[in-house]
Amino acid sequence: MKINLAPDKVELGRRAAADGAALIRRAIAERGQANVIVATGASQFDTLAALAQEPDLDWAKVVFFHLDEYAGMAITHPASFRRYLKERLVDKLPKAPKAFNYIDAENDLVKECQRLKDLIGQYPIDVAFIGIGENAHIAFNDPPADFETTEPYLLVTLDDACRQQQFGEGWFPTFEAVPTKAISMSVRHILLSKVIVCSVPDERKAVAVRNSLEGPLTPTVPASILMTHPSVTIYLDPPAASLLKS
Repeated sequence: MKINLAPDKVELGRRAAADGAALIRRAIAERGQANVIVATGASQFDTLAALAQEPDLDWAKVVFFHLDEYAGMAITHPASFRRYLKERLVDKLPKAPKAFNYIDAENDLVKECQRLKDLIGQYPIDVAFIGIGENAHIAFNDPPADFETTEPYLLVTLDDACRQQQFGEGWFPTFEAVPTKAISMSVRHILLSKVIVCSVPDERKAVAVRNSLEGPLTPTVPASILMTHPSVTIYLDPPAASLLKS
């Protein structure tokens, strides 16, 4: 695991995007296509904005997947991750991607998990852009996270700390309005990515960052599993890194 400490969150996003874009270009040069995972949430604003502006990248050769979506969430809802990614990434690209495989959690959730499983199995992931939640979740794998399942996508229950984060970031008018269920990519499937680019700004993530990077490997700190990955870089700003020993 590498740590890249940026002076502020904008530079954090620029560095994460530049490094991830270089990996995408390499995959296209080697195989003619890149397969990419992207995350959502406030922590990804600057990374995705910078990624969309990366030069000399043939987006028509990129296949995208994303990490999670709320159960029953219409794409028209302000908190929809499909809407977020369409507006903040796909619509900003100079050229349409080869494919963007959205999670549709409005209908049968079990069937949607199976559909995604059948689909993503055809696309080994070159680079995953992810974040870490205030409760140290990755995707919507809240503590205690399932470190064992090999199913690519799961139906999960969101804990109150996760739901409070979503409310606190302004996506919902009340805490009670935050859904309790979601479809999430599993921990093990995230770890199958060749390279992981993890953007984590803001002081509210400092405890999760410290516990993930310095604490023991444990399902109660889901992001601690990143320590086992052979190629992951954590991009931090000073507030997020403020509790690290070094």
